[in-house]
Amino acid sequence: MTGEDRPEICVTCSDVALPRRVNRLLPDGLAMVDTESGPEEISVALVDARPGDIVLVHAKEAIAVQLEGEAHE
Repeated sequence: MTGEDRPEICVTCSDVALPRRVNRLLPDGLAMVDTESGPEEISVALVDARPGDIVLVHAKEAIAVQLEGEAHE
């Protein structure tokens, strides 16, 4: 499977990166995002994220900012 046929998957452990909306940025490269369990703190040190952006999160690390119009389930 390639491209749009599969979600973003970690090549190291095969876990799926989940899309999460950034609520607010915190000091030291951290941010608060919405999850099904409520707000959660993640690292955004590897990406250029702003409040309102959707980031793909793996192991509490944002690994990409979703571009408008991209959809990952």
